[in-house]
Amino acid sequence: MHYHGFLVINKPPGLTSHQVVAELRKILSMKRIGHTGTLDPAATGTLVVALGIGTKLIPYLQEEKKTYLAQLVLGITTDTQDITGEVIAVHPETRVGRAQLAQALQKFTGPLEQIPPMFSAVKLNGQPLYKLAREGKTVPRKTRAIYIHDLQIQGRSVDYYKYKKGPELLVVCSKGTYIRTLCHDLGEYLGCGACMGSLVRLASGTFTIKQASSLEEVTVAEQNNTIENLLVSPVQALNHLETVILNQKEEKRVSHGNSITATDCQGELGKAVTADGRLIAILKKQMTESGLYWQPVKVLSTI
Repeated sequence: MHYHGFLVINKPPGLTSHQVVAELRKILSMKRIGHTGTLDPAATGTLVVALGIGTKLIPYLQEEKKTYLAQLVLGITTDTQDITGEVIAVHPETRVGRAQLAQALQKFTGPLEQIPPMFSAVKLNGQPLYKLAREGKTVPRKTRAIYIHDLQIQGRSVDYYKYKKGPELLVVCSKGTYIRTLCHDLGEYLGCGACMGSLVRLASGTFTIKQASSLEEVTVAEQNNTIENLLVSPVQALNHLETVILNQKEEKRVSHGNSITATDCQGELGKAVTADGRLIAILKKQMTESGLYWQPVKVLSTI
């Protein structure tokens, strides 16, 4: 059976996002599967996986904000900027006061410029940086604009944080933010060095870890023919887009890529849904001399 929609997977540690997709292809016996945003192998948590026609809808998902729970390890700097890397420097005398850390977190909240780490999938001339890093090479990287919406200490606060110690940080950030780079940069700012310990992605846009299933749970659901109970449908996943319910004539026009008249549309994009609830296209609002129209920009096979 082929499925269409999205699975929210609670990624286990030790697997790459690509390996999770490979496992799902085996479990579900289908090839058309892809993830919507990479998690590092050591990280766990919310990994959104698109199935079937869902793969065509990835650009239209609302995943701009990501939420993480990250362990800040003070006094240690590594080449990968996380605890799995080779240690570059240590500061056993590290002692960071609660007020000092709070001030640093405030400094790193809002719009920031971030340099992607060498151990990352960012490409330079078509080659991932991590391949160059494994060869011991370091190359200049362009900064990228990110936004930290919220950055705060989670759990019990203490007067001082010492070597190898540090709080868990709740981070709400823009898509494309490297949390291990954030930890590294915090360490530089504090003057003691730091790296990231554990990392859990709690949410990717509207998809949350509470919705997530393990690979084992997906396997059982496939055996019991209950995968549909775990799926987020394409219509649900695009809940943030305006819904345009089509009549039979409009359905035929849209399915052939033709525009339809629009009335009182609120957003720039909409989703074309048939009377029986099937998603058949993504629409874009267009104003012409003859009026307002919805133009299909992505026509889907019948779901």
